[in-house]
Amino acid sequence: MTQSPDPLTDQDRAHLLAAIELAARGRQHGNHPFGALLTDAQGNVLLTAENTVLTERDLTGHAETNLVRSASRLLEPGQLRHATVYTSTEPCAMCAGALHWSGVRRVVYALAAGELNVLAGADPEEPVLDLPCRRVFEAGGGLVEVAGPYLYEEAVAVHAGFWG
Repeated sequence: MTQSPDPLTDQDRAHLLAAIELAARGRQHGNHPFGALLTDAQGNVLLTAENTVLTERDLTGHAETNLVRSASRLLEPGQLRHATVYTSTEPCAMCAGALHWSGVRRVVYALAAGELNVLAGADPEEPVLDLPCRRVFEAGGGLVEVAGPYLYEEAVAVHAGFWG
């Protein structure tokens, strides 16, 4: 387990725990256990999202992508530039791209993607898009600040027994 060198604030901790709870709800609703939320510059929660890949039969229905879709419909671009996304798991390359294009400038995550791959029992015969979100954001000009991973035990717990 790799821990982020950045200190975790009380506010960040509370929002990450809420994202992990959203992941648990997503799992209860029949989807993969991933959740995300968006806060304004003062830390007020503006929007939340769960993974909907299975129930919506949409492979792009990741929590972060669902969050970006809602945010782009409901909020002004200026609001997104000052917002933070908290997510239960490191955003995949698709989600990181969506976050980049949304204008969000800060992402905080709990479980690292590499750790998720281990939990999920990634099959060496099946390709895994192993592209850390930091690399995606760097390729986009490095406009997005990234903090994570954090709260390993809490983040792992929501996946217990899911990946089979």
